[in-house]
Amino acid sequence: QVQFVESGGGWVQPGGSLRLSCTVSGISVSEYAMTWYRQEPGKERELVAIVETSGMAHYYAPSVKGRFAISTDFAQNTVDLQMNNLQPEDTAVYYCNRVPQHNTWGRGTQVTVSS
Repeated sequence: QVQFVESGGGWVQPGGSLRLSCTVSGISVSEYAMTWYRQEPGKERELVAIVETSGMAHYYAPSVKGRFAISTDFAQNTVDLQMNNLQPEDTAVYYCNRVPQHNTWGRGTQVTVSS
């Protein structure tokens, strides 16, 4: 059974940083490209970043490029998202998943950026 458990969200002031982590079970993050998405209330889920099975980042949404960094830990079977210089528009619930997208989603982790 595939499961994604996201953690690390919280409240931060503009310019601050957070590190999100996704604990994956049922699959190995070394065998699938992994993704982070985010979703604001009333909007569609947005792809934020993709990391390849090699551990190299493959894609960043233009709005986060240069501020966010996706990585995988093969030993821990986790996918992390380091988020720097956070802005109010980054406020959303963040989710992880794989490529191809699995129909199971975790609960996500809320990130709130405000002063």
